[in-house]
Amino acid sequence: MGKDDKLPVRSSGQDIEAFVEQARRLPEKTDSGQRGRLVFALDATASRQPTWDRACEIQGDMFLATDKLGGLDVQLCFYRGYGEFSVSPWYSSSSDLVRRMTSVFCLGGLTQIGKVLRHALKEARKSKINAVVFVGDCVEENPDHLAHLAGQIGILGVPLFLFYEGRDPRTIRVFRQIAHLTRGAACPFDHASAEQLRDLLSAVAVYATGGWRALEQFSDGRHGSVKKLTQQLKPDR
Repeated sequence: MGKDDKLPVRSSGQDIEAFVEQARRLPEKTDSGQRGRLVFALDATASRQPTWDRACEIQGDMFLATDKLGGLDVQLCFYRGYGEFSVSPWYSSSSDLVRRMTSVFCLGGLTQIGKVLRHALKEARKSKINAVVFVGDCVEENPDHLAHLAGQIGILGVPLFLFYEGRDPRTIRVFRQIAHLTRGAACPFDHASAEQLRDLLSAVAVYATGGWRALEQFSDGRHGSVKKLTQQLKPDR
């Protein structure tokens, strides 16, 4: 437990609804033709090695999917082991990102999603971030504390996209709440389907770069989970 985690902040139902209402008033992102900026966060604890390896193989599709929309800059962050949290520089090419990812191996430890959210909040306050992606399968932290951080991120207009494996009810409930507070989405993916995760990651990259209209076009003919993601992000939802 880090020094910032000693006293979890509790968020009342009224606080959460206030965050959501303020986020709803933010203007919708429009197509700009500018490079998107995406924080790519992963759980690198021991159970995540197969998914980490899969993400290394398919992350290049995020860059390819955004080439015609202006391009994409990605910052990798991950946690593992006993309190280790790492953040990379911003990468504008797939080769640089995969080089960093393939140098990492997973280590046992507890989740540190709070650190991911605090980092995203810090980055968003410095410069515009179009989206944050998180890939994981477990929540071992105070959900009210996570909701409090997610609400602050939502106020800044940064959607969080949480892709999870497994069917743990508590984990799903927390991920959906975080997505709700940031006007993002929480989607399950099949451990055995690399194509599904590839499409989901590429879909978020497209959204971060070109907005909802670009995502709607991208979703045609894609995996059903991408269509569900697109519907979750529909502007008038």
